This record gives sequence, structure tokens and C-alpha cells, in this order.
Amino acid sequence: MRIYITLISLVCFGFVNPVMAESVDTNLVKWSSSYTGEAASNVDGGQSEGSAYAGQLFIGADINLDNAFGWSDTTLHLAATNRHGNNLAEKKLGNSTSVQEIYGGQGSRLVLFSLEKHLLDGKLELEAGRMVANINFLGSELCQYFQNNAACGNPTFVFRTSSFTWWPVSSWGARSKYWFTPNVYAHVGVYEDNSGHQDDSNHGLTWNTKESNGFIVPFTLGYRTNWDSDRYPRTYELGGWYDKTDYFHPLKDSAGNNAVETGNPYEQLNGRSGIFARFEQVVYRPDPDSKRSLTLFGAALTKGSGELSVDYQLQGGFVKRGTFQSRDNDTVAFVVSKQNYSREALEDLRLARESNGGSGTPSNNQVMMELSYGYQLTPQIRVQPNIQYIINPDQFADPGRTKDLDNIFILGLRFDVNLADIVKSLK
Repeated sequence: MRIYITLISLVCFGFVNPVMAESVDTNLVKWSSSYTGEAASNVDGGQSEGSAYAGQLFIGADINLDNAFGWSDTTLHLAATNRHGNNLAEKKLGNSTSVQEIYGGQGSRLVLFSLEKHLLDGKLELEAGRMVANINFLGSELCQYFQNNAACGNPTFVFRTSSFTWWPVSSWGARSKYWFTPNVYAHVGVYEDNSGHQDDSNHGLTWNTKESNGFIVPFTLGYRTNWDSDRYPRTYELGGWYDKTDYFHPLKDSAGNNAVETGNPYEQLNGRSGIFARFEQVVYRPDPDSKRSLTLFGAALTKGSGELSVDYQLQGGFVKRGTFQSRDNDTVAFVVSKQNYSREALEDLRLARESNGGSGTPSNNQVMMELSYGYQLTPQIRVQPNIQYIINPDQFADPGRTKDLDNIFILGLRFDVNLADIVKSLK
């Protein structure tokens, strides 16, 4: 009982008074805190012109249980967020893919409450608890250089075609990663799907499984190096997921007829899967003692099985670290992604449009592009204006729309503030 009281005290200590936790024992509690804001304004195209702002306050703590209780190579991870603001895509654009990746899971939430254990001299990582899949699989640190949700935090295909769990909506999960060599690894996880927890009134404290809708199993085989071990750091991954949850057919009812025409519910199915390949490769780095560099990246995702609304997604781009002289920490970044929709999903949209007096079939793809410049104002504050362009805005958010929308031109601004580092600098 004393251990649990001490553990709860440490949790409260790390969250309620992180400044003291940092100053008392940096070997016991490592805390982090940040704020990200994303503003966007469509100046042409979409449903109407307008602006929106979304933000996230984050606070987290990693508690070293080896130092606390003598549990070797064991860490307790905790994180909480407050998300607020509005979604420009929902308000003004008319498409279903956000241009503010920080939007979703609004309100205050406990996001992470997990134990991580390392075994076999660090070759085996085990983690379990309240978690989300998308920070462990298909994620990339390059996402901090972009704002649109087609590519970041993860390629949107995985959320459109599965019950892949996403930050900050946590559920029960576990994962295991084994490092065959310092660079080669296999990674597999299992995560409960509990979509009811996505409601904005949920705060991440409902841990029962009453509304559980099955589970999803992501897996990856990868090769990775870093800035210290490789002049040209790289990541290559091949993987996929199996989704054992209920979902709805994109076109048919249970009798095999078009649901839009019959007015009956869409057929409920169970079980679907997807596969992916992705890479990140530094191709230019003139000084091995600096991170001034050019990184190319790309990904391809497609379905394995099931009746899905999206056939595949392709994305690619670059991040240039170091721009003008003495601006080593500034970046120029570009990403383009293409989502290609299934025949069944397009037929469903055509029928919905026709039922409202329209005609024609929406485009079979949506292309989203973003160009950003990241200005490192101070070591703790980064300001990142961006330009986004959407070709063939999709109709999934408004199936009954009677005509296509014009392509959309968006001006955006993202900023990131490392609150933890600001506090440290004031000490």
C-alpha cells in the first residue's frame, strides 16, 4: 500500500509542481510541457472564406521507477492535454481532412498512463497501459514542420480505413519492440478500440471497456539510424495493421442494395487490414557536426482487406534544416499527399448528390500540399507560417452536396512554445 501511495504522490508531484520536481531530483522525474497553436484562413475556394484557430496545451512526466522503487529499467509515462479552438475544414472548407492537425479530442484529457520496461540489455521494450497507437506507429518527428492533417501527425489513410487510435484519445494498449541489432527492429502492438471515448465530454478517466468495439494490431519491421551514429540518418519501415472491429460498408446495406437508395442502414462488417512502406533519408549534410541538412521522405499506404472508402494514399516531401547564414535551426519544408477513393465510396457520393438534385461523381482523389518556413525565434519558441493548397476537396463531410467545390488556397501559422525549457531558463 505504501508503494501505491508513494506512486500517486509522485504523479501529483510531477504534474502539479513540475518546477519543483525538476529542481529536486532530475534523475527521478523528467517533465515536459509545451503549447502549440495553429491558425488557418482560406482565402479562396471551399464553401466560404473564413478563419479558425486551434491549440493544445501539453504536460507530461516520465518517472524513473528504478530510482523511486528499485524497479530496474522501468519508467512510468504520464501525459495530459487541453485542446481548444475550432476546425477550419468543418467551419468553412467543406472537406473532411483538417488543415490543423492539432484539432480533435477537445477539452482536457489524460492521454497517457503507461509502464515501460526494458529487458535483455535494452534489446526488448515492453509498454502497457492507457495509450494511443499513433505515437508508437507511423509517426515521425518531421511532422512538427507541418500543419495539415493529411500527412501529420500520421498519414490520414490509416484513420480513414481503420480504428487506429489517435492522440489524445487513449484506450487500453500494449506494445513490444525488439532490436535485433542497434539499427534493425520489429515492433508490434495491440490497442482497444473504444470510439465512444472520442467524445469531447470524455476526459480520459473512463477506463472500463463497456463500449469497446474490438481491437487493432499494428506491426512494423524497420531500420533506423540517428544523428550520432550516421552522417546521413535514415528510417525505413515496412508494416501494416489488422483491425478486428466493426465498421460500415461504404455503399451497400445488409441486403446488398445501395443504402442511399433504400434508406436502410449500411451493412455492418468486421475485420479489415492495411499495409504501408515509408522512408526518411538525409541526402545532404555538409558538416557532420551540424544538423544543417536536406531530408527526403515518403510513404505509400494501401488496403489489405475489407470494404474501404479509400484505396490508397501516397505522400512525399522534404525538410531543409538550416536556411540563411547563421539560421541553422530554421527550416523550409514541403509535403504533398494524394488520397485515392474507392469505387464504392464514389458511387455512394454520386447517389447522395443525385438524391439532392445534383449530378455527376466527385473526383476520385484529393491532393493536399503544404509549404512552410520554420523560424526559430528563440531556443524555446518556433514560429512557422505556411501555405496550403487543396485540389479536389472531398465530399465525405457533406455527402449531399450537389456540386464540386473549387480548389482551396489557405494561409496558415503554427507556433510551438517549449514551456518546460522556458521554466528551466528562468531558474
